Amino acid sequence: MPDAVRFDRVSKVYETFASGSRYALREVTFTLSAGRVVAVIGRSGSGKSTLLHLAAGIDVPTAGEVHLQGRALGPLSDGARTLLRREAVGLVFQFFYLLPHLTLRDNVVLPALIAGERPAACEPRALELLDRVGLADRAGDAVQKLSGGEMQRVAICRALLRRPAVLLADEPTGNLDDEHGRRVMDLLLTLARAEGRSLLYVTHSREFAALADETWHLHSGVLDTA
Repeated sequence: MPDAVRFDRVSKVYETFASGSRYALREVTFTLSAGRVVAVIGRSGSGKSTLLHLAAGIDVPTAGEVHLQGRALGPLSDGARTLLRREAVGLVFQFFYLLPHLTLRDNVVLPALIAGERPAACEPRALELLDRVGLADRAGDAVQKLSGGEMQRVAICRALLRRPAVLLADEPTGNLDDEHGRRVMDLLLTLARAEGRSLLYVTHSREFAALADETWHLHSGVLDTA
């Protein structure tokens, strides 16, 4: 079984008009093994979101190579990276990115519909996931009726819909209060482990980081996995 994600001396440099070159990541090397849960902790601006964007193939490194499910992303075209991400990665964001005028069910099945699947083929999976997060009885409600914690539960279902091998979560509790944040974090980890997914999540919370199998630290673009 291939590693879920591997970075080989990955650097990312942004060019800014005001200050010139700015390193977001500096020669980052790590391996996220299949089925492992890893938290990356660091202050705002330390490079956490950049790391996830590179892992998903949303962005490309300035130097080094990123491997996703055993495939090097560097040689792939933008379209090929998009297809690989669609098949292999589930993304959970701080701000949910749900469509408020759609129902819970329709928000969850949206990635499958974009990939060309028929609604009848993906709706049973969507309802199963909504049931596991306690929202099956609201599957037909509009998302705009939900609380923040409920919206994040729907977003987790959406990320898991197509059974991705890798889950990447960017501050998944950052928009929630402590109580709802803990519930969502527990739920995300429970579902990821129950389905055997690799999970890499970034957080500023040491409490939530401690729930992972490993905790890595990112400071000014330098990753410490010890």
